[in-house]
Amino acid sequence: MGPTRKTIAIRRAVIAFCAWAVLPGAAAPASAAEIEHLKPSGVLPSGLPFSEGVAVGNLVVLSGQIGNRPGTLQLAAPEDEYRRVMDNIMATLKANGLSARNVVKCTVMLADMKEWGTFNKVYGAYFEPPYPARSAFGANGLALGARVEVECLAAR
Repeated sequence: MGPTRKTIAIRRAVIAFCAWAVLPGAAAPASAAEIEHLKPSGVLPSGLPFSEGVAVGNLVVLSGQIGNRPGTLQLAAPEDEYRRVMDNIMATLKANGLSARNVVKCTVMLADMKEWGTFNKVYGAYFEPPYPARSAFGANGLALGARVEVECLAAR
């Protein structure tokens, strides 16, 4: 069973408020119609019950990405999964006229926090100083048995 209309409306209102509250010059959205669903990048197969991301004003919220091979739900080989998740994020950004320079915050979920240093080396290669804000935490049971999931906020 999917989210109710009320839940969807609440989620949209939270996203709209965040854009209005934190981004300079962002006007308070008048309606949910101002929520823009991002263009698909080809990273995710069609038919999944979520968008690759949404934008409200200048705020862009990317859904969590895992290290799947583009267009499939098949994970990359374990040694390539960290690079693949970052490539997937960059593909989503690029498909929507954005780049790593637009990213202001990332949340990293690792299946094993012992891998933090290994992931950090890969992650660091995708950004230049000043780096985006970031949180990282251990998570049990990521989608499809992934070793990592990363979600990002960006500003246009």
